Amino acid sequence: MATNTAVQRSQNLPKRRLESVGECPAKRKASWGILTSQGSWADRSPLHEAASQGRLLSLKTLLSQGYNVDTLTIDQVTPLHEACLGDHVGCARILLEAGANVNATTIDGVTPLFNACSRGSAACAELLLQYGAKAQWESCLPSPTHEAASRGHSECLEVLISWGIDVDQDLPHLGTPLYVACVSQQIHCIRKLLYAGANVQKGKHLQTPLHAAAQHSSTEIVNLLLEFGADINAKNSDFERPVDLAAPSSLVERLLLFHEATPSSLCQLCRLCIRNYIGRARLHLVPQLQLPTILKNFLQYR
Repeated sequence: MATNTAVQRSQNLPKRRLESVGECPAKRKASWGILTSQGSWADRSPLHEAASQGRLLSLKTLLSQGYNVDTLTIDQVTPLHEACLGDHVGCARILLEAGANVNATTIDGVTPLFNACSRGSAACAELLLQYGAKAQWESCLPSPTHEAASRGHSECLEVLISWGIDVDQDLPHLGTPLYVACVSQQIHCIRKLLYAGANVQKGKHLQTPLHAAAQHSSTEIVNLLLEFGADINAKNSDFERPVDLAAPSSLVERLLLFHEATPSSLCQLCRLCIRNYIGRARLHLVPQLQLPTILKNFLQYR
C-alpha cells in the first residue's frame, strides 16, 4: 500500500512541476519582470549559487577555475543578477571586476540594476552605475526608477537621481515614477521626486498623481502634492477630478473640498499650519496630537 502511494506521488510530481513552469512566464510578465525565483533551478550553475548566497570565497574560486562570469540559465539570468537581487555588493563587485556584463537582460528584460532597485540595494545600484549600467532604456524594458518608486526604496531612487535619470520618464502602462509612487503611497519617494523636479501634473495618461493619491487615505501625500502646485481641478479620461475619486466623507475628500472653497493664499497658510503641527508632534512637543485628529477638528469648521 505504501509503495503504491509513493509511486502515485512520483507520477503526480512531474505534472505539478510542468504546470508551475508553464505559469511562471505569465506571472513574471504580469509583475513586470519581478523575479521571485531566478531562472530554472535545474540549470543554475555553482556560480549562480555562490552569487545568490553571497559566498565571496566560493565565487573567487569558481572564477579562478574558469567558470564563465556571464554563464546563463535558460531564462538568461546571470550570476550578477543573482548577486544584486540578494544585495551582495561584494559578490557583484567581484563579478564586475571579472568582466560581467553590467547590462545583461533576462528573457523578461530584467537587468541587474532593476534587481538591485527591486531589492532596495542602493550600494549595488551605485556600483552598477559606476560600471556603466544604463538606468533608462528607450524601449519598454522594466524600469529601475519605477521599481524603486513603487517599492518605496528612496535610497535607490536618490542614487538614480544623482546619476541624472529623467524623473518624468513616462511609460504607457505605468505612467511616471511620481504617479507610481502615489499609487503605492510611498511618501519618501514622492518627496524625493518632487524635490528633484518631477512634474506634479504628469501621471498616467490624463490621470494625475493627485488623482492617484486621492483614492487613498494619506492626507500628508495630498498636502505634499498641493504644496507643489497640483491642479485640484484636473480631469481624467472619465472627466473626474481628484475629489471625485476620494472616499466619501473621508479626511482626504474634506481636505480637497476645503481647498476648492478656499483662496489659494489661505490654503497655503493652512497647509503650513498643519505641517507645523506635524513637526511639533514628531518632536514630541505635542505627542497627543495626530494628523487625522487635527484635520478632523480643523476641517469641520470650513
